Amino acid sequence: MLKKMFVAPDPGRLRLRSAARSVLGIGLAVAVCGLAGHSLVAAITGGLAALLALFTVLDTTVRGQAVTTALLPVAGFPVLALAAGLHDYPLARDAAFLAVVGAGVYARRWGPRGHSLGVFAFMTFFATQFLHTVPGQLPELYAAVTLSLLSASLVRFGLWCYERRLPPPAAPAPAPPEGRGLARVTTRQAIQATAGGAFALVVGQVLSHERWYWAVGATWWVFVNTASRGETLVRGFRRALGTVIGVALGLVVAVPLDGAPVPTALLVAVCVFGIFYTAAVSYTWMMLAVTLMAGLLYGSLGVLDPGLLGLRVTETAVGALGAALAVLFVLPVTTHATTDAWVQRALRCVHACTAEAAARLAGSATADPAPRVAELEVLLGRVRLSLAPLVHPLSPLRARKARARQVLALLDDCAREVRGLASIAADPEASHDARLTAACQRVEAAVESLTTPDRVREVTSPAPAAGARPAATEPALAHLHGLERALAELAAPLRSSPRAPLADA
Repeated sequence: MLKKMFVAPDPGRLRLRSAARSVLGIGLAVAVCGLAGHSLVAAITGGLAALLALFTVLDTTVRGQAVTTALLPVAGFPVLALAAGLHDYPLARDAAFLAVVGAGVYARRWGPRGHSLGVFAFMTFFATQFLHTVPGQLPELYAAVTLSLLSASLVRFGLWCYERRLPPPAAPAPAPPEGRGLARVTTRQAIQATAGGAFALVVGQVLSHERWYWAVGATWWVFVNTASRGETLVRGFRRALGTVIGVALGLVVAVPLDGAPVPTALLVAVCVFGIFYTAAVSYTWMMLAVTLMAGLLYGSLGVLDPGLLGLRVTETAVGALGAALAVLFVLPVTTHATTDAWVQRALRCVHACTAEAAARLAGSATADPAPRVAELEVLLGRVRLSLAPLVHPLSPLRARKARARQVLALLDDCAREVRGLASIAADPEASHDARLTAACQRVEAAVESLTTPDRVREVTSPAPAAGARPAATEPALAHLHGLERALAELAAPLRSSPRAPLADA
């Protein structure tokens, strides 16, 4: 866990810049709310809105991000009014909350924008429970959220829009093609999240009539950014672990502070930085920061004590259990099906990268492997996420864990060779060699064999002998032969998939 946080690469320092910018944006939002004379509750609501706008809006273009940010109130304000209006009607409130849970997960079918709006709607309902919002507070909260979104947008799109100076990012890898109705993964997950949320809601209310929503929130966030039951189970474990560590830290830090304004504000800023800096590399560390921040906010509201932190651990465990039961017994989405789809797409992208690089080396002015290389990195991230249940240290499936690690290592080898080939193709002085065409054809045949189920057993591409490796003066062929070797070795772990799936969790 420590290695993931402090050693994980940060190309272009994008995580560092995102975290620093988010602290500035959220800090400005809270400061503007304070200057406008809003109450502490309104300032916290505004700060949460700014955090969500900066954290969940992930469109691939700056323009798309601005549009999604502008649409957040459209999703959030009606939910805020609904939750506040149902404050004194528990049964109706609970039913509405579960409906928001299901709709928020289902909205993922519309891509990053649907995901952002779904999360914002859910968290708006959640925040009204956290802050005990009543209808009389709505005008102030609407004003606070509006000011906060404008402040965060000023920082993100105006003062520090570093994305405008970066090359266009790769589009997020869309989910594999889905069918209709219950064959659609987002539909199944929406039903799962609703079922898990109902379990969490009932058990959470047995534990506490005041803080039951923690359990529902835990269930919800376990489902975010997962696509199979294996991914969901691993995420639930990591959420529980991060919460336990965060509560332990809260007992040492947040409880003694007892809401002291200046140190609390400084530590909340540190937590915000931690949330954004660690989110991409360690969900456990991110949850630690979220839990500590929640403790500090409760301290500022004057309701923090050790018993409350202990209750948070229990409610989180209930929420994680609800998610686990839902993904295991309610329309389960198997890890094997998800993993197989992502691996095949990554292999096809390897072929596309190779073809573009070969065309560029052959003299085509329009061929450009760079976008394909960026797409491959995104796809490999999805493969790693899908295989996370198998390579987890607690996984008891030793043989499949070894196969999963072998697949990941070989795909990383493919990516490394493709990056090298693309960099050579970008050299204007690189010239075409007739052997490149033959090597690219062998790569194409190997990929087809690996991605066509009835031909997997036909993979016979031998790795070039050590002595046959091209000299340093032929780097393009060296990368192509390295790619051939990695694809040939991939046949072994993938060949047995029809009888022994790589993952069937």
